[in-house]
Amino acid sequence: MAALRVGLLGVGMMGRHHARVLGEVEGVELVAVADPGGDRFGVAGDLPILPDVDALIDAGIDIAVVAVPTGFHEEAALRLAAAGVHTLIEKPIAHSAEAGRRIVDAFADASLVGEVGHIERFNPALQELRRRLEAGELGAVYQIQTRRQGPFPARIADVGVAKDLASHDVDLTAWVAQSEYSSVFAQTAFKSGREYEDLIAITGQLESGIIVNHLVNWLNPLKERVTIVTGERGTFVADTGSGDLTFYANGTVATNEWDQVAAFRGVSEGDVTRYAFVKREPLRVEHEAFRDAVLGKSSDVVTLEQGLRTLEVVEAALGSAHKCEVARL
Repeated sequence: MAALRVGLLGVGMMGRHHARVLGEVEGVELVAVADPGGDRFGVAGDLPILPDVDALIDAGIDIAVVAVPTGFHEEAALRLAAAGVHTLIEKPIAHSAEAGRRIVDAFADASLVGEVGHIERFNPALQELRRRLEAGELGAVYQIQTRRQGPFPARIADVGVAKDLASHDVDLTAWVAQSEYSSVFAQTAFKSGREYEDLIAITGQLESGIIVNHLVNWLNPLKERVTIVTGERGTFVADTGSGDLTFYANGTVATNEWDQVAAFRGVSEGDVTRYAFVKREPLRVEHEAFRDAVLGKSSDVVTLEQGLRTLEVVEAALGSAHKCEVARL
């Protein structure tokens, strides 16, 4: 079978990684690259740099990757849908939920495969975590916390930290727990003189009853990417920066020496296990999943509908921060 012809729109910080990985994935061939700003990282190789999405479409592509700034996602996606091109759109799906809905509808009407690049779902630590949760190793899940913080990336100019980074945590949390958000409450801060927030703290609840907390900012010299899941048998800690997964098991302590608390049984520190498992590059796994979905094979892609739902939750959190009230979803 001939390889799928791929067009890449945008070869900036993220696009350059897409270009590299597309050259390694079996069954696809990068045949066209477009970026109105040129190829400053020199990743196009022998391919000419095309000026826009229309030129990309004219190259005769089967699938496309959209890695331009968020504000341009809608226009590019709608043009690709109209041209009948299956498309992977970098997260978030669009600059607003309204724009995201138009993208979802366009791809559904054209019966095309669309995916949103929420790459954390393909992180080996989170995939292993979800597998173990599904196997019941933690028992009932009580709480999911995430911390995603680090210095400000100067390339991000059209959205704040909520849509750019917190969208990762919203998506991965709903996916890991297999439960949608039912409510969120958030607080934001504007500390770096930009139009958009550079810190957001979100607390909320999933439909399953799991309590969630997300701390996300662009104000910390320490880069941190951590997901913590606490349940009846202990706590999983997934470090998506390193791809490591560690389990902190509950120990049990008898407390019946004191009559007033004889009925209480708490937990204490138990065994700590860091798991060994195969760690594949998340971006490559993501592209393989997209390829398989386009070919009609079973594939766990982040659908456009899921990407839209994530954006709706993030926008609800931003609205909550503005109104200082809980947002129901």
